[in-house]
Amino acid sequence: MIRDADKLESLLAQVRSFVRSRAIPNEDRVEAEDRVPPEIVAEARRLGIFGWSIPEEYGGAGLTTEELALAFIELSQCSVAYRVHLGTNAGIGSEPLIQDGTQEQKRRYLPRLASGELLGCLALTEPEAGSDAIALQASAVATGDGRYRIDGIKRYITLAPIADLFVVFARTDPDDRTASGVSAFLIERGTAGLATGRSTPKMGQEGAPIGEVHLENCLVPADAILGGVPGRGFKTVMKALNKQRVNLAALCTGPAIRMLDEALRYARERHQFGRPIAEFQLVQAMLAECKVEIEAARALILETARKRDRGENVVLDVSLCKYFATEMCGRVADRAVQILGGQGYVKGRGIERFYRDVRAFRIYEGTSQIHLLNIAKELLRQGGGAG
Repeated sequence: MIRDADKLESLLAQVRSFVRSRAIPNEDRVEAEDRVPPEIVAEARRLGIFGWSIPEEYGGAGLTTEELALAFIELSQCSVAYRVHLGTNAGIGSEPLIQDGTQEQKRRYLPRLASGELLGCLALTEPEAGSDAIALQASAVATGDGRYRIDGIKRYITLAPIADLFVVFARTDPDDRTASGVSAFLIERGTAGLATGRSTPKMGQEGAPIGEVHLENCLVPADAILGGVPGRGFKTVMKALNKQRVNLAALCTGPAIRMLDEALRYARERHQFGRPIAEFQLVQAMLAECKVEIEAARALILETARKRDRGENVVLDVSLCKYFATEMCGRVADRAVQILGGQGYVKGRGIERFYRDVRAFRIYEGTSQIHLLNIAKELLRQGGGAG
């Protein structure tokens, strides 16, 4: 649903300008320093990027699912680190609060998340709980004085080393090993008993740190429970991921567009056997395959976004989006490296960075294999393959 086409196009034009004039020229710097420069973060704050999905009453832009997808496609046509640092608040960093926070919790945190004053992160994954998120071991025990004591370790948490607000999932009912025994807690950095490790070294996405969150005798008040009611944490994260998987699919499409643009540019300028390689049919086939898959992903994402904006059930659709777009992006990255040849493998044109960066898309927020199982489960439940 697009509410005001002119207003949206103005926003998208601002994002395109930001990406081309500020983000892309600083990509090598982001990788070298392993951070997004403060002046670029400040500019993103002025543009309102952090608050795109947050309701207007809390200082955000209140973008619809379709509007947000279009904005993310534009923002992600630069180093993946930018969309992680600048876009997480407009996605998983705020969505649990938007979905299930109490009015007091929303008033306390959403305006600061919308402005970029706070960075939010979702602390769910653990050493022994990844795809099987219900297996989490972190515990939250009521102390009898209106507080909970939380203990546990979270791993591979996006932005953990620099985040300010953590949505931490822990088991509040030790006798209930189902999703109903899990609660979500809002915990600010600086709370005694919460500590984060250094940025975990990884294959790519320099500038977008991940790390561990350590909780040891971390005492929080009962009103830190997201929504104020224990036992709803897993339902909250599923609702948040339902939207975030549309967002992530859009965030995979932007890098694919950028890589195709780079491959096209190189194919026109690179000469072999006395002519541009763009004239060779096998190169043309790879370029065409990239374009077909990008447009298929875009169409699927936008239709799913519209369905969600209409209030329809999109449980199946979001898995289709996440699976197809992330796998598509990996295939485009592989073709782009092949088209550029040696220039695609060495540093200098950014393709090797994208090749490494986008590999994580097929793992986090549900692996491709988990989404295939989700798709099959929904097909069998619905009893038919038609839309």
